Amino acid sequence: MSERLRSVGLDVGTTTTQLVISELEIQNQAGAFAVPQMAITERKILYRSPVYFTPLVGQNLVDGAAIRAIVDKEYKKAGVKRDSLDTGAVIITGETSRKENARAVLENLSEFAGDFVVATAGPDLESVLAAKGAGAVELSERTGKCVLHMDIGGGTSNLALIEDGKITATGCLNVGGRLLKFDEKGEIIYLSPVLQAFNKPVQGLVEMLVQALEMAAGLREANDLFRHFWTEESAGGDSWLRQLPAGKIVISFSGGVADCIETAHDPLAFGDIGPALGQAIRKSKLCRGEYRLGEQTIRATVIGAGCHSAQLSGSTVFFRNIEFPLKNLPVVRITDASQIRQRLETQDTTAVLSMAGFSSPSYGQVVSLAEQIAAGVGNRPVFVALEQDMAKALGQAIALRLPSDRPCLCIDSVKLEEGSFLDVAAPVGPALPVVIKTLILGG
Repeated sequence: MSERLRSVGLDVGTTTTQLVISELEIQNQAGAFAVPQMAITERKILYRSPVYFTPLVGQNLVDGAAIRAIVDKEYKKAGVKRDSLDTGAVIITGETSRKENARAVLENLSEFAGDFVVATAGPDLESVLAAKGAGAVELSERTGKCVLHMDIGGGTSNLALIEDGKITATGCLNVGGRLLKFDEKGEIIYLSPVLQAFNKPVQGLVEMLVQALEMAAGLREANDLFRHFWTEESAGGDSWLRQLPAGKIVISFSGGVADCIETAHDPLAFGDIGPALGQAIRKSKLCRGEYRLGEQTIRATVIGAGCHSAQLSGSTVFFRNIEFPLKNLPVVRITDASQIRQRLETQDTTAVLSMAGFSSPSYGQVVSLAEQIAAGVGNRPVFVALEQDMAKALGQAIALRLPSDRPCLCIDSVKLEEGSFLDVAAPVGPALPVVIKTLILGG
């Protein structure tokens, strides 16, 4: 027996804004007499919006009201109402996520996004969604090849290294097609701050951006140019370089610039350097080995948001007095349960405790951990996420040590890192849909 969820994905990017509606099929893959094992078994896209240029006020500010109007229009065209959507993601990506009114955009969109939505994405989540939406993860899983996926958009290039179908590293460069813009006469009307330090002609700037991508792929020795374009929001660039494999890799491309790699466009077709950047990539070291355009290019991130942002917790979960959905719970990673009280005292809002847990725990281990958690949380609601499969037993033990009206949630088979955030939706069968994300709001 299967259940279906309807999901929305909305990507407000540096250059474009897009929306997709998809349907996720969820099935119990365990046997009749086994503990249920819920999994998303099929993802089907029901509706794709046209690709809109992201509306701006001037050169730098996102027009939240105009984006709201786009979403309202596309919901009506798709024939959906917000209360018919079960899950999904609204992500603000690339340079757009750094604009002054990123928070105002979220407020404009909140009533359209349904009850369970990612608010905005940092480069790590964006890299993951683009790699999944473009089919790069599936390619690595199917062939066993190491794949480096590059999602090259208007302001940034999001990177994902994939080995045996698993994303092992992510990163981001300030490399994109809208870093330099032209008017209809070919005169420069905008030059991104990341390019203003260089006194070069347009083609020289384009070649420099390509060199930074080659360095990120390990095809050119990295230098200060690579470090200049590596984004502050990503983990260290040197750490990224150390994780690159020594053997051959397949390079996969998505994003708006990917559409300009194998198809030559008029240099002024989009009023930016996207066409020139795409053609320079085609002639570079990036395309001398095995490479591919993603199954989705400009739509990769939005399809990743709509189809791949949600995952399921384990099936043996515990919850009591919880009003779903839970949104934007900050994650506090706990390695020593005796530190819970101290760690929670630094939080302004209710947090979720992330722990490894125990494999095949004894009764004594469950009771001891439950007592430490109950004592450490004080009067707060209890939200616990475990990697190991022990949530139901631990949740029941915690609940016995709390007042009966205290909210308590314990889920497992979920790994959360410090600095991330968690959304949890209402149950689907015995499991709970969750979305793990990073929030970055421009100042």
